[in-house]
Amino acid sequence: MSILIKNGRIVTASDDYIADIYIEGETIAAIGLNLEHQADEIIDATGKIVFPGAIDPHVHLEMPFMGTFSSDTYETGTLAALHGGTTMVIDFVLQTQGKSLRHALDQWQGRSNGNCYGDYSFHMAVTDFNEDTRKEIQQMIEEEGINSFKTFMAYKGALMIDDGQMVQLMKEVKKHGGMVTVHATNGDMIDSLIAKHKSEGKLSPLYHYLSQPEVTEAEASGRFADMLEYAGATGYIVHMTCEGALNQIRQKTLRNQKVYVETCIQYLIIDASLYEKDFEGAKWVMSPPLREKKDQEALWAGLNQGLVQVVATDHCPFMWEQKLMGKDDFSKIPNGHPAIENRVELLYSEGVNKGKISVNKFVEVLCTNPAKIFGMYPKKGCIAIGSDADIVIFDPNEKHSISAKTHHMNVDYSGYEGWECTGKCKQVLLRGKVAIDNGEVQIEKGYGQFVKRGKVKEVI
Repeated sequence: MSILIKNGRIVTASDDYIADIYIEGETIAAIGLNLEHQADEIIDATGKIVFPGAIDPHVHLEMPFMGTFSSDTYETGTLAALHGGTTMVIDFVLQTQGKSLRHALDQWQGRSNGNCYGDYSFHMAVTDFNEDTRKEIQQMIEEEGINSFKTFMAYKGALMIDDGQMVQLMKEVKKHGGMVTVHATNGDMIDSLIAKHKSEGKLSPLYHYLSQPEVTEAEASGRFADMLEYAGATGYIVHMTCEGALNQIRQKTLRNQKVYVETCIQYLIIDASLYEKDFEGAKWVMSPPLREKKDQEALWAGLNQGLVQVVATDHCPFMWEQKLMGKDDFSKIPNGHPAIENRVELLYSEGVNKGKISVNKFVEVLCTNPAKIFGMYPKKGCIAIGSDADIVIFDPNEKHSISAKTHHMNVDYSGYEGWECTGKCKQVLLRGKVAIDNGEVQIEKGYGQFVKRGKVKEVI
């Protein structure tokens, strides 16, 4: 199958020009003006922006959590992602304390294999680092193609590892060419605040937010960076939300240290005032929580300053009935927020269209940087000869509104209900096939492939 995309405005992390793209099989074969290749299908992209398929490196599909599972499966989640211009996701395999990494990977593969519409990969969350776990690190990187290892500085008793384990993991992962990523919040402080609020009968969603003040994230982010420097390793902080945490990383640049930072679309555009909506605030209960307007300003600035390299989602949806598990106790509300389908269009509408970031920065933080950081570039994340033909054809002027009535995520509400957007994904190509054409699905379940990732070596 061959496809010729004509007259599109091709935008990459560094370029912006009008040209044609010729696709043969699964990859890009030629880029140029007025290409005369014969193709099985011709797509006229006049007036449209053409950019690489977006990569969401932070999603949780069918994730076991608090006695239930996140509501998007690998089937529904990757399909919703494609509708929103995201052609690849990286999910998290969670090790069960007392069991092996292999045991966890087998469980996640059992849910994902053969069920994905879009391409996908895994991070390995290490929740029990011991000598047996240490021996599995090299195998995960070299045989399974999983080069990133998630750690938690919160959720004691289930996910959290201590600082001693963290440093030893950093050293082992570095030895084999991988990277440690972190949920950086001070779990002990948070647990004590949760207990305090509950003892005082303060049980509404607002107290989820008040149990995780900015200092809990800022302190843990700085501590993680200090451990990285001691271990001589490179690391990545997921879902950063606030000015205090960003300033900790800004400070570390003064000693010539590089720490990668991810934020999520929700932290850029919505804020903690939503928690005052009595129990409806449960829709936005996630960890870390939404923050203040001043934190949004800091994160937008961080994107433009190069301190924040990636905009992800932390997509972890739950049905409203599942959220109601915490109607009488905020600590029992399943944490998570649906956004996998909305990220690309929201970042264009709120970022590029409103002049907060350039269109090149938009591509950089959604596509190119995730591919480089996690060892997939130039296979993914760029428009170049030989790269996978993962391509979004985007109308920058089409206006539309977000609603649970029209979205494709398997969740019965939207965190952005009624939000007016400018910019719409019209066609989405995955490895040389039109996957989505004006909202119509053109591929079958199982077309998505697992992407093995090489050793981390890109410096961005």
